[in-house]
Formats: sequence, structure tokens, C-alpha cells
Amino acid sequence: MKKPRRKNPPLFTIGYEKATPKAVLSELKRAAVELVIDTRAVAASRRPGFSKKQLSAGLDEEGIAYVHLQKLGTPTEGREAARAGQLDKLWRIYEKHIAKKEPQEQLGELVTMIKSGRRLALLCYCRNPNTCHRSRIVAHVKKRIKVSVDDLVPPL
Repeated sequence: MKKPRRKNPPLFTIGYEKATPKAVLSELKRAAVELVIDTRAVAASRRPGFSKKQLSAGLDEEGIAYVHLQKLGTPTEGREAARAGQLDKLWRIYEKHIAKKEPQEQLGELVTMIKSGRRLALLCYCRNPNTCHRSRIVAHVKKRIKVSVDDLVPPL
């Protein structure tokens, strides 16, 4: 059951690390998400159901739209720093990246989508939003508009 649109619905975030596609879809449906914004630089996954085409098709079957904002993703060197547990380095790389023209344009697109009143969820791999670039996207969004954030955590 879809929740009625609020003027300012929260901005949801979700990571699929360790979760099944079914668990992620269930959590998105529980929150009445209408649009998933894929924030991965590379919308491919070794995990079945999470590559761009499979994910988009699975969401579509549930009535959830999908958009890939690739330029909001973490560049290769940032992903390497994250895998090495070097969060300070990841944040430096990501902040330099998101300041560039194309990521700023996509950040503007994201803000426009949020202002539309649709229930949106930012998606990435990382389960913990505090160690994921989604937290940095949210911080940049909050510099532009007032929005509450709800980090969804799919059951394992």
C-alpha cells in the first residue's frame, strides 16, 4: 500500500551489502519508496539481482522507478581506498570528485527530484550509511534544501 505523498517526504538511503534482492525490495516497499536513485559509479554487481538491468527490472515489477546518477558515484581510487579501510582518503577523494561540474549537475537533478515530493531512496552497495558516499551526497543535498533522512537497512 502506497503512503500518501507528503510535501516533504524523507530522503531514504539503502545499501544492499549482504542482503538479498527480495529483502531490499521489501524494505523499499515498506517505506513506500517510489523512485530508487542508483548512486554507484558502476551499476554492475557480482551479486545476482543488483546489476543495473536486473535491478531496474525488479524494481519496475514492484512499481518502483529507477534512475542511475552515475556521476554521484565514487571514482575508482575512492573505491580502492574504501576497500582498504582508508575512510579519510575516501572522503578526500569523494569531496574533490563531487565538486566537479558533472557531479554538481547530477546533484542538482537529485535536488529537483527530491523537491517533486516523490519518495526517493539513494542506493549503493554499502550497508552502513556512515561509511558510504551516500552520507556525503546527503550532506551536499542538505546544503541546498531542508530534508530529513531515513537510512533503511534491509534484513539479512
